[in-house]
Amino acid sequence: MTRTRLYLVRHGQVEGHEEKRYNGQADVPLTQEGLAQFGLLQLRMKKKNLTAVYSSDLSRCVQGAQMLASGRDLEIQTVPALRELHIGDWEGKTWEELQASYPDEWQARLADIVNYRVPNGESLVDLAARIRPALKEIVERHPGEDILLVAHGGVNRVILLDAIGAPLSCLFGIEQSYGCLNAIDYFPDGKSVVQLLNG
Repeated sequence: MTRTRLYLVRHGQVEGHEEKRYNGQADVPLTQEGLAQFGLLQLRMKKKNLTAVYSSDLSRCVQGAQMLASGRDLEIQTVPALRELHIGDWEGKTWEELQASYPDEWQARLADIVNYRVPNGESLVDLAARIRPALKEIVERHPGEDILLVAHGGVNRVILLDAIGAPLSCLFGIEQSYGCLNAIDYFPDGKSVVQLLNG
């Protein structure tokens, strides 16, 4: 059966990573370590016969996608729908700051991680609603091919949960380290198999 293989990458380490912070859709730069992580991925992906490279349009993903597409005759296709969760008024703030400034909202989000919407931001339901049609379109465009997508921790987790049929409430049951590689096979009958997780 023809399958489409998606190599799904999380962007490399970003500035401010040492503090627990919600970057959301803020365009934070990669660190030298983050660039080095993409360098290692370049070596791992060298012999893969990729036919397309997709990326979130935030620079921490695009920069890595450019590195991974280097030496291939492929144009990076940026997809704004694959940006990280928009965390609204909390964007750029550390967990410590949020717990001090928004104690009730912080607890409300912990109590309902799936449906709670940060003021002026998105819930996980909102995030999944914009990711799913974008990913479906990408996969359907490349039957039988191997393709690459560089995205974010939250985005990748939603894609992986959908691939194994798990609910959004399991989001933090999957790790996505900076610069990690995942591989998912999609089949015409709608089935999917995760071949590699957080590699």
